[in-house]
Amino acid sequence: MIEKPPVLAKKKFEEVWKILINPDHDALFNKINNEYLYWDKIKYKIPTDVDSSAFWHAVKSKRNLTAKTLTFGKTIFKFTVTEKMQELLHTLDLNLGGSLGTQGIIPEKDKKFYLINSIMEEAIASSQIEGASTTRKVAKDMLRKQLKPKNKGQQMIYNNYVTIQYLVENQSKDFSVEQLKEIQRLITHNTLTNKEYEGSFRTSDDVMVIDGITGEIAHTPPSHQKVEQWITELCDFANNDNEEVFIHPIIKGIIIHFMLAYIHPFVDGNGRTARSLVYWYMIKKGYWLTEYLSISRIIYRNKKKYEMAFLYTENDENDLSYFIQYNLEVMHKAFEELKIYLQRKISEQNDLLYFKEISEINERQAQILKTLTEKPKSIFTAKELTSIFNVSIKTTRSDLQQLVALGFMQEININQRQFGYIRADNFEEKLEEIRGN
Repeated sequence: MIEKPPVLAKKKFEEVWKILINPDHDALFNKINNEYLYWDKIKYKIPTDVDSSAFWHAVKSKRNLTAKTLTFGKTIFKFTVTEKMQELLHTLDLNLGGSLGTQGIIPEKDKKFYLINSIMEEAIASSQIEGASTTRKVAKDMLRKQLKPKNKGQQMIYNNYVTIQYLVENQSKDFSVEQLKEIQRLITHNTLTNKEYEGSFRTSDDVMVIDGITGEIAHTPPSHQKVEQWITELCDFANNDNEEVFIHPIIKGIIIHFMLAYIHPFVDGNGRTARSLVYWYMIKKGYWLTEYLSISRIIYRNKKKYEMAFLYTENDENDLSYFIQYNLEVMHKAFEELKIYLQRKISEQNDLLYFKEISEINERQAQILKTLTEKPKSIFTAKELTSIFNVSIKTTRSDLQQLVALGFMQEININQRQFGYIRADNFEEKLEEIRGN
């Protein structure tokens, strides 16, 4: 839990004013606002000759001057868009839906492959944030081979994967109470103790957000009797733009994320549902590259910062700026990692050129041969390759059988119903033979 900010005594208002008009504090104010620091960090930066509570309220006064307000369920929320936020928004505008898209950051022919991989990464990380215990390797293997989930953790990941695909397919639909219930139903399928909780709002007030270490109550959501009203207002906020007050679409998506978590309308699955909503909203608003980002993977690496962004907001008069700042930085980092990933994949594609020169094979088969060179013990199935290459099982089976006919692979029995394909014993000799030609 975090320290509450100090309360200002009435007799110190004049001191706040002196701090505000003193130019010696301008650089410090700029740093504090650009990083959007909370009291627990600010208190260590205050000059020793300045009253700490007065300085905190001077910071608050500056923030409130440019703050915008929102109301949900008669509760007021506010946010400030700092210069740093504007810089991050500009970068994301250019890259997630703008100029880099037209320059082809992702080669057209490879889009489906990268999209499937990104959806897998997002599904795995979003579930791991909520406690799904399985490795990325095991989870990806399950999704690629379309295996049945073996435990709750795998079921959570599978559900997230299905949900993200559903959101992409239904990106043009409006937000609605029924749509949100359907998303939560998909996310929690076969993972709850009571199946009645799937796709249904909570019917009691015994659902609270608890600090996992201290056991203290971190957040008490609105009464279950008001959930429908709050969600209806949130849907209206998502579907309609205020002509008088412009809210940047990315900021709006982040606010939707926060509000769903704040309302906590479901017994379980609120976090995963909330993260899926910002994903859905940004795709709806034309940020097409969002489909390829794994935002949850960045969050998962430092879950504490994610949780603190919620706590800072609620403990500082529902100031959403903490949560907005954190998520903009996460999105920016996710994009930078996507660029690195794509550069690596493009380099790998160049390495494929050697295999592509074999006249009898196609690009998919070249990728299989490259994998067999790097990982000699790999076992492929036609079903697994349908997910990797996004083609029919008939096509992948044909690819594998042709590689068997060419002498690069051999067929083995995995079980009574399924065949696997492995590297042939004379794989290296076959490659040397090709090189010699």
